Amino acid sequence: MAKYQEVVDWIQKQVSSGKLRPGSKIPSENDLCIQFNISRQTARHAIGILVQEGILTAERGSGTYVTDERVRSGERNRIAVITTYVDSYIFPKTIQGIENKLRELGYSVQLFFTNNSSVREREILSEIIDKDEVAGIILEPTRSALPNPNTDLLSEISEMNIPILFMNSYYPEISGGWTRGTQSGRGIPHVSMNDKKSAYKAVKSLMKCGHSKIGCVLKMDDRQGLDRYSGYQEAISEKGLAPEDSRIIWLDTEDLKKQEHIRDKIRDRLSGCTAVFCYNDEVAAMVMQILEEDGRKVPDDISLVSMDDSDLAKLTRPPIDSIPHPKEKLGERAAENLVRLIHHPGFSATYEFEEDITVRGSVRTI
Repeated sequence: MAKYQEVVDWIQKQVSSGKLRPGSKIPSENDLCIQFNISRQTARHAIGILVQEGILTAERGSGTYVTDERVRSGERNRIAVITTYVDSYIFPKTIQGIENKLRELGYSVQLFFTNNSSVREREILSEIIDKDEVAGIILEPTRSALPNPNTDLLSEISEMNIPILFMNSYYPEISGGWTRGTQSGRGIPHVSMNDKKSAYKAVKSLMKCGHSKIGCVLKMDDRQGLDRYSGYQEAISEKGLAPEDSRIIWLDTEDLKKQEHIRDKIRDRLSGCTAVFCYNDEVAAMVMQILEEDGRKVPDDISLVSMDDSDLAKLTRPPIDSIPHPKEKLGERAAENLVRLIHHPGFSATYEFEEDITVRGSVRTI
């Protein structure tokens, strides 16, 4: 990591944690040089990046301060939060994180739910455009792996100077390129997990226990499914193996509602596998049940890892090894980054969480 980036990341962390409050003075260039063993030019470069992003404000003859992001009198203070679902799985804690942070920052929340329907998403976006009352939008994309029919409305909202931030995933055709801690330059930013790296860690955990015949069950209509497949591929390839199509099972949202016609596919494609990586805990619980009905026990006959570390991962028998979804923290970061984007349009608002697997006993060493 470049030296200036260390300084940028440290200051951002101090601001995010509240150790450096809005309006407070940051350490001097000289203090930063001593703390990080860097030149004054490097310190000045780091500060310049954060000033450009709107996180810091430089006052000649006085010093550099954390920009005051508090809501100014007379500004709009309502944020539209659009999610796919509301009352189950990881969604309540994520929404709670958003609401708590926005209220702390002086904003009210207007909740909408798409039920993972692009038609409903379009209705909501049209309503927001017609009323033109919100200060910003946090949007969880609907079936983000598919071409999105609502990019025209998202572009129209952007032209109205209403900031938008994607949560959990993103629409790649209109999302800004990602580099942690730097200005993306264009597109709509996102706050999410690093799905590729998380999947890579999950599959590597199976390999460390001796597994090489690893199947996977993924969702094809969410962007997370594609990114998690990339992580699976990378881990398999590092072992000198080629991913076998016969071990890959692709599902969509409707499949999960009507499981009968996918049971044979899961049984057949995982028949030669000693382990399986699942898209999330909901899928993992379904796969575990289908395998057990077929006489295959986890982990005695087949090992299993998943993602999200939801309550489901703790309630199954055995409980599931799973990569945690940050849930409430992700909601808080999405809210915080959107507010910064409202006050400082140049702020680089994209952030991806990285987590390590929680081991519970669904993997057996062979």
